[in-house]
Amino acid sequence: MNLQDAATAVRQNAHAPYSGFRVGAAVRAGSGRIYVGCNVENVSYPEGTCAEAGAIAAMVAAGETVLTEVYVIADSPVPVSPCGGCRQRLAEFGGGAVAVTMANTDGVERVMTLDQLLPGAFNTDHIAGR
Repeated sequence: MNLQDAATAVRQNAHAPYSGFRVGAAVRAGSGRIYVGCNVENVSYPEGTCAEAGAIAAMVAAGETVLTEVYVIADSPVPVSPCGGCRQRLAEFGGGAVAVTMANTDGVERVMTLDQLLPGAFNTDHIAGR
């Protein structure tokens, strides 16, 4: 299974009873394995979980800490992009050159690197010497 198929399939499992906005994400780890996540809403909106965060959590739970590629899909007019928090989460586990494919269910895709999505990402350089 490729990233697109994995993200598209897991999107169907999203728990989005409040917004109806289902998002699926797939990350390829350094080992080549694919991990998936979907958004999980909560009636207390800030307590929900983004699809990207779920995919990263599954990857880390499996003992991996490096991602090499990302695919995110939703039923939106334009390709869906990771939120700011997820951009930082992705940067935690992927280098700046990691490709992030953002897609919608109409087949429109846009590819950007993590550096393009999050220029000046907060990283360990900011806390060096502490």
